[in-house]
Amino acid sequence: MRRLETRKTSWLKKILLLLFICLLPVLLVSPRSMTAKMLKDSANGTKVMVLNYHKIDNMNISLSVLPKDFEAQMAYLKENDFHAITPEELYSALSGNSELPKNPVLITFDDGYEDNYVNAYPILKKYGFKGTIFVITSFLDKSMKNYITWDQAAEMDASGIISIQSHTVTHRSMTELSDDQLRRELVDSKEAIETHLHKKVNFIAYPTGTYNLHIAQLVKEAGYEGAFTIKYGNVDKASNLYALERVPVFHTENTFKSFLERIQYIPIFERLGWIKS
Repeated sequence: MRRLETRKTSWLKKILLLLFICLLPVLLVSPRSMTAKMLKDSANGTKVMVLNYHKIDNMNISLSVLPKDFEAQMAYLKENDFHAITPEELYSALSGNSELPKNPVLITFDDGYEDNYVNAYPILKKYGFKGTIFVITSFLDKSMKNYITWDQAAEMDASGIISIQSHTVTHRSMTELSDDQLRRELVDSKEAIETHLHKKVNFIAYPTGTYNLHIAQLVKEAGYEGAFTIKYGNVDKASNLYALERVPVFHTENTFKSFLERIQYIPIFERLGWIKS
């Protein structure tokens, strides 16, 4: 009996996968219909897409989204009634203390590259969107080439458009560090941003996305309210506050098509149980 049920389940999954593949062309040319589905998901509780970028420049490497492509993506989000939020707003909603606008999106950048200031910041301002940059504080302290300066970080954070948060001190993989080293990475980066920008830092993104439950506990003990991974999926009330999902965005042969595929298929994958819902 169990073997028969297992076979039925296997066949059902195969049929659903085949149906999904057949529908791909329709989905690709119908972005607005998918947006309606995402709106419905958001209405059924806190359900947030967190976009993860790195560089916004013309280097033509995977981590570098072209400025024109980034602007096209922001224009799409604006035209389809997405609302950019801050990590604080996300945390408040997940904690049950407030409600989010419909179709919420959190736009994040890792590392703190200078092109975030030169290219991404003006585009976000143009479309009325907020963003979050997780910075490697030692790179700002040393005024490293191609990374933002503390003055630029202060300008963006004071504008209300960009929230500066932690990406540790040195960007070393956290699973390779001792507890003392971890605490220094967590605490010193937090204190550096708070000292330079005169604000409280509550969020961190794990370098290279590596973490475990012990590291998450140390993050909590260091005074952070949440931490972001590179685990693919939407954030909802089932998410671990210290392992929040994100959707990475890369430069590809057709970056805008790849962007649409990623943001459109998440609700489908979640409803089918292929990623956390």
